[in-house]
Amino acid sequence: MTLSNLRPVGRSRTAHEYVLGTLRSAILGGTLAGGTRLVQSELASQLGVSTTPVREALRDMATEGLVVFDPHRGAIVRPLDIAEVREIYELRITLEPLMVRRVVNHITDEQLDRADGLAARMRTETNLSTWVELNRDFHAVFGEIGEGSRLAGMLASLRDSASAYVSLSLDARPEQVPQANHEHDELVKLYRERDADGAIELTLQHLRSTLVAIEVASERGGIR
Repeated sequence: MTLSNLRPVGRSRTAHEYVLGTLRSAILGGTLAGGTRLVQSELASQLGVSTTPVREALRDMATEGLVVFDPHRGAIVRPLDIAEVREIYELRITLEPLMVRRVVNHITDEQLDRADGLAARMRTETNLSTWVELNRDFHAVFGEIGEGSRLAGMLASLRDSASAYVSLSLDARPEQVPQANHEHDELVKLYRERDADGAIELTLQHLRSTLVAIEVASERGGIR
């Protein structure tokens, strides 16, 4: 894949948001494969912006785990690695139950309504990279427990790092999308009922099924 395949996203946004949205969508959708060099001047020229918003977007995506800075090659799309993704999901499977118990009795109706809205959008979304971004936003709702939480910060970082892998898993197992959409609806229901045990059980099931789908993608050569 080359930079010429980029599809601009949301030009009405600020330059920074426009660049970030376009690059993130290209990475999550597979247009920019792992190992692709991201040259600031080339990206700026193609997207019609200065190098400043490009540099800021690359830094944001490095924080999200989508981009890494190589001392010799500069910014590159993070190569995917099955050992890494297994560790990511092992950590999430360990930590998510702690988050559920912290959040379940404090999450607001407004937050749950927002999660419901995101779940509804995912049910009709056909663009894979957009679905993956909505999925990340959906799960982030259940990690909002106030600023300064180390647990929330750790899980947010793990979710960001997992996003590119989720995209590949859906390519390998398209049936994962309707299954995930159903589980999202059920998860919101369990939080509304303040059912911590049920929410934990479904969250773990959701994570494990996603990991299985990623491993299928790995076996097909999508991840080394």
